[in-house]
Amino acid sequence: MSAAPGHAAEAISFAARDRVQVFADFYSAGSKAKPLILLFHQAGSNRGEYATIAPMLVTLGFNALAIDQRSGGNAWNRTNETVKRLGKSTDYGEALLDLEAALRWAKSSGETGSILVWGSSYSAALVFLLAAEHRADIKALLAFSPGEYLRGSATVRKAAAQVSIPIFATSAKDPKEIAVAKSILDVSPSAEKTQFVPQIAGVHGSSTLREDQNPTGAEENWLAVKRFLAKFSS
Repeated sequence: MSAAPGHAAEAISFAARDRVQVFADFYSAGSKAKPLILLFHQAGSNRGEYATIAPMLVTLGFNALAIDQRSGGNAWNRTNETVKRLGKSTDYGEALLDLEAALRWAKSSGETGSILVWGSSYSAALVFLLAAEHRADIKALLAFSPGEYLRGSATVRKAAAQVSIPIFATSAKDPKEIAVAKSILDVSPSAEKTQFVPQIAGVHGSSTLREDQNPTGAEENWLAVKRFLAKFSS
C-alpha cells in the first residue's frame, strides 16, 4: 500500500554522532506544533515498515519520522539507504546512534510539539535505552514486541527501570513474547503502563498494524494504539 493522498513522505537525511548518514521519511500533519512520533523498524527492515502506518498517524494529528537504521535490510521491496551507504548492516546496539540522531533532528528542526518514540522488535528494546538517557525530551514510548535483544542479559530491563513516562507495549499473540514484554513493563516506575494482548491476532513488531501482515488483527491492534495516543494528540 502506498501513503494516502496528501500524506506523502518527504525524504530527508541527517548525520549520527559518528557521522554515519541516516536516511528517513518525514510525514507532516501540517503543523510543527503537532506532536511528533519517531518510528524505528525491526531487524532486516527499513522505513518502508511504516509506509501504511505513518499516514494513519498523520490522520490522528501526529507528525511522524520513520528512519532507516544501520541495522536493517531490504524488506518491503525497499532499500535500507543507511545500510547501503554504510556498506553493511551492524549489530542491533549500534543502531542506538541512529535513534539518538533522530531525536536530535526532532529537537533542532523547529518541531515544537511533544516527542514520542516507537520501536519495533529490536528497536522496541532500544527505545527504552533512548528514553532512559533522554528523560526530559520524550513524552511517551510505544514498544511493539520488545525483548532482551541486546547484549547483556537484562540490558532492556535495567533501562526500563529508569523510564517513568507513559508506555504502551504489545506483541504477537505468543505466550513468550507477551511474557517478555510484561517482564520489561513490570520494572518501569511509570504510573501509566499499557500492555495490550491481542485477542484476535497479533504479529511480531509494528507489522501487527499492517493489514497485509495481520489481516484479521490489525484493526483490533490499531484500536488499542489509538486509545493510547489520544491523550497526546493536539
